Amino acid sequence: MKNFYILKSGELYRKSNTVYFSFSEKTETINRSLPINSIEAIYLFGEVKLNTKVVNFIASNNIIINFYNYYGFYTGSFIPKKSSLSGFLLVNQVKAYSEKSQRLKIAKEFVLGAIHNVLKNLLYYQKQKKEVTSDIESIKILSEKIDKINSIDELMAIEGNVKNIYYHSFEKFLGENFKLTKRTRQPPTNMINCLISFGNSLLYTTCLREIYHTQLDPTISFLHEPGERRYSLSLDLAEVFKPIIIDKIIFKLINNQMIKEKHFLKELNYVYLNESGKKIFIQEYENKLAQTVKHYRLKRSVSYKTLIRFECYKLIKHLVGDEEYKSLKMYW
Repeated sequence: MKNFYILKSGELYRKSNTVYFSFSEKTETINRSLPINSIEAIYLFGEVKLNTKVVNFIASNNIIINFYNYYGFYTGSFIPKKSSLSGFLLVNQVKAYSEKSQRLKIAKEFVLGAIHNVLKNLLYYQKQKKEVTSDIESIKILSEKIDKINSIDELMAIEGNVKNIYYHSFEKFLGENFKLTKRTRQPPTNMINCLISFGNSLLYTTCLREIYHTQLDPTISFLHEPGERRYSLSLDLAEVFKPIIIDKIIFKLINNQMIKEKHFLKELNYVYLNESGKKIFIQEYENKLAQTVKHYRLKRSVSYKTLIRFECYKLIKHLVGDEEYKSLKMYW
């Protein structure tokens, strides 16, 4: 199963027993069929028209539709009705959120996993003789405070400080052209912010898709506060995988000069990836999800995408009382 990305503007419509995408190329109208039986999620980046007929058909095939605006900002998802539901798990998930100690325990584990993976990235560059030792030490000091924290707000503050140190260390191994200055999201104000935001938005929807294939409720989270109109559990899971997947992609794209200044659009001090830039990033993202590592417990190779699904299963085991949740910490 794979993702299907639409970067152009056009129309999705149903014909016979499949879905077509119609778009204009110069003076020609092109109609392309989607491999509907092998798609898990559709990503819409252009201005795409679709009606209830095609949406219902896509939903009947259990395909998620993720919507992005022209600039690559994630705006929302259409999620088909779940076929696998568990009232027992839902009750336990709500209970774990409601009980302060339980929620904090899970939230801490998300942050500890994220920090471990951040440090793993920086330790690699330390071995490459990059000047990141002070950043590593500062992050370790913050990490040691987590055990004594008694509130989500304190935990989020530490997480924010760690990210600030980490992102500002990028210029030490990515160069001045990709200096962060300040982390800005919507809209990003420079090239590195643009890459981080674009990559993170892809990861959020991948986490959402993997949650969808389990009995977890994506709206009930532990680190991030649940809120209206967002699937906050995907934000929790994404924290663990950002350093492992998105940051690694960014480092590769920049250090191998696969992404250059020509792949960005600059408008009124805001920076976005152009179509060719999005294609390059998406290709690397798909490659990364398909890449495999040797699983330390299963003793076999599993993909990065599967690791995200496994993280969902580990959380479920914790919620039903089978096994305490321990977030994924890079061991390779």
